[in-house]
Amino acid sequence: MQGFLGEFLGTMVLIVFGVGSGAGVNLKRTYAHAQNWTFISLAWGLAVTFGVYVAGQFGSQGHLNPAVTIGFALFGFFSWAQVLPYLLGQFLGAFVGAAIVIVQYYPHFKAAKRPVDGNTVGIFATGPAIPNPVFNFLSETIATFFFIFPLLNLGNFTQGLKPLIVGLLIVVVGLTLGGTTGFAINPARDWAPRLAYTILPVPNKSSANWSYAWVPMFGPLLGGILAAGLQAWIA
Repeated sequence: MQGFLGEFLGTMVLIVFGVGSGAGVNLKRTYAHAQNWTFISLAWGLAVTFGVYVAGQFGSQGHLNPAVTIGFALFGFFSWAQVLPYLLGQFLGAFVGAAIVIVQYYPHFKAAKRPVDGNTVGIFATGPAIPNPVFNFLSETIATFFFIFPLLNLGNFTQGLKPLIVGLLIVVVGLTLGGTTGFAINPARDWAPRLAYTILPVPNKSSANWSYAWVPMFGPLLGGILAAGLQAWIA
């Protein structure tokens, strides 16, 4: 189970900070209520930065994302023997992180009695600004490609200031390509918190919108595979 603990703890940190920002922005009567897209993009970028630092300290390569792990493994940038532990750590860490956010904001979920009050799965998972399955899928594929291709050229991105560079990369993806679907670019980041919202006792919750969930699963996976494939071809 090499790398499991680092991926679990790093992804948990990522989700607590990232989903926590969504709860603060969406739920009424929080001090961060109604902040803008720049706020969300910065929060997710910093969340990734600190998640990568934690993951590296506990022995993983700081993927925190199945699209990174699977894309890297398919083209020889990562050992297949470590894929399952990494994926388990990512999904479990994301679920636990989402559960912690539910506890943190429980009174605010309780006070938000309708979706219009911000109590929606959008706190935990992504959704399209304009529902269009083909273009939503392409948006996630493109955004993930332009996240993972630079990542492949950073070397060991758990060292020194490189986690900050990874976080800045997340910020620029969010600001430039994320406005279409909310830039999941990470199946674990979307599916595990969506599942937590579905099965845990969140007061006054609305639909988890599982009919859309295939997009943030398979779009990022394809984007990661294409990025790693291009890197392997030109390297």
